[in-house]
Amino acid sequence: MEEKKGRKKLTIEDIALMGMMVAVIEACKLAMAFLPNIELTSFWIIMFTLLFGWRILFVIPVFILVEGAVYGFGLWWVMYLYAWPLLALAAYLNRRQESVWFWSILSAVFGLMFGFLCALPYVAIGTTDSGLRGGLYAGFTWWVAGIPFDIAHGVGNFVLMAVLYKPVRLAMKRIRRENA
Repeated sequence: MEEKKGRKKLTIEDIALMGMMVAVIEACKLAMAFLPNIELTSFWIIMFTLLFGWRILFVIPVFILVEGAVYGFGLWWVMYLYAWPLLALAAYLNRRQESVWFWSILSAVFGLMFGFLCALPYVAIGTTDSGLRGGLYAGFTWWVAGIPFDIAHGVGNFVLMAVLYKPVRLAMKRIRRENA
């Protein structure tokens, strides 16, 4: 990003890099779609946040828009609006941490919490004659029904981060150093 009179400006390289990040996330998501709740999206959002910083602020909204365009803009899409930025925020706040175990646990916790995070809109819209209780009931039952998938998500995130963190971080740092 270039600075001009105190303002930051996106460069062509920044835009190309962000496009590649979205493409990597989408390609990995599609390649692993046959596995229930085993995904590399969490891995890439964490890694891209750690290695490319502020650019993730553009990558996540584009990723979310692409997801909506491909799969339709349903209630699940609303969940993406806050779940993925929350993961990027957690990664950014812990960006100085280099332990593979830390990142594996954070990724696992996010996977385990994903269903809970996704249940929040059901609390907001799930009304019955009993009002708020209906919303809480709807969100709670939606979350509980998905716990087996959240467990798979958490375990998958842990394993993928534990296996890929060091080699991918090393490779990306090397590429960044060679292109500097």
